Amino acid sequence: MGDYELLCLDGWEYVPENYTLSCGNGHGGLLRTVYSKKRLDIANHGGVFRFYDWLPVHSVINTESAPIAFKNEELSKELGLSDLWIGFTGYYPERGAKVKSCTFKEMEALPTFARLRDCGGGTIIVASAGNTARAFAQTANDIGNDCVIVVPKKSYDRLKITEDRGFARLYTVDGDYADAIRMADRVTALMGYVPEGGAKNVARRDGMGTVMLEGAVTMGALPDYYFQGVGSGTGGISAWEASMRLIGDGRFGDRLPKLCLAQNAPFTPMAKAWNQGRRNITDEDLGDAEKDVAEVYADVLTNRKPPYSVKGGVFDAMSACGGEFLEVTNAEAKEAEKLWMSFEDVRPDPAASVALASLIKAVNDGKVNRGSKIFLNMTGGGLERAVKECNMKAVAVAEELRFDMSDDEIRGIMNA
Repeated sequence: MGDYELLCLDGWEYVPENYTLSCGNGHGGLLRTVYSKKRLDIANHGGVFRFYDWLPVHSVINTESAPIAFKNEELSKELGLSDLWIGFTGYYPERGAKVKSCTFKEMEALPTFARLRDCGGGTIIVASAGNTARAFAQTANDIGNDCVIVVPKKSYDRLKITEDRGFARLYTVDGDYADAIRMADRVTALMGYVPEGGAKNVARRDGMGTVMLEGAVTMGALPDYYFQGVGSGTGGISAWEASMRLIGDGRFGDRLPKLCLAQNAPFTPMAKAWNQGRRNITDEDLGDAEKDVAEVYADVLTNRKPPYSVKGGVFDAMSACGGEFLEVTNAEAKEAEKLWMSFEDVRPDPAASVALASLIKAVNDGKVNRGSKIFLNMTGGGLERAVKECNMKAVAVAEELRFDMSDDEIRGIMNA
């Protein structure tokens, strides 16, 4: 594929594209997309594919889904900020946001399915705590591509889509996000499905990076600070990579934004590791993971094995820009949510509320210059409205998968 190449950040070598997730030469680093076009031109395609030149795809999916960027003067005044910009990816028609899955994870799903199509197709499998599952289910049904989804049993009711055409098959496990990942890995090994890849998938990262692209195009420059709530931290990596490309363009500034990433206490392993200057996450950072994960408001921000220490991962992204990790309590997130809804007619996703809370905390603690250009990534919202206005229905659960099932039992269920 001539429009981009895949560079292994560990071995600094180029590798062939075939929905490739790693270089295959024993290196543990992430791959990074290197595009032939160094200048960002807006393509005449709909939705996120307006950034076609910096997506690792040749196929284009017909969609209106894209991030938006705007200012809210009332919120800016409330926080005492003179140049606050908001990125929003969800369902908010008054602002022009038409992402029916109500999450920026749809910006990952769309190029992932397009990349999969370019590389020969197949059934993709996704493990999720909720938002990624909804985004991939919505996209799978929109375009007619089979997708197997594994979620914690407590999260299945979040999986609502506008039309269930049978392309998204939903399975549950008794446990949390980590258990869903374990089961998805087992099913993948047994059935030969195509893993979506998580942080290793360049289409997912570059798709998320379009939020930064949209922000920079709207603002006319890169921001000084970038705020986001994170679980795996892949969104932070994506913002960093998109920023480097924008610097290479030459029209948006020459300094990386400072990444201000937030985790929801009490489960904050990356924040703990970063704030203690460590590249690796320890057992102490993870704490009593099962208990802590159950307590957080934004349970989608609870990845136990984030791409933190890997080459090209979160630690490298934060090191490159002198980033800041913040810990946000449930109470702070809920207060931030109330503040948001006093100015905007859309309920944010809990992860977005964590992001806003982290900005409020940083402002109050004097960690940002109030006159700086700040970009707040509100990663999702509007689900309640979308369910009503778009007649969204829950995806039926095909089966509950148990770890005590034999391989033959699981194969039988998947082939049913």
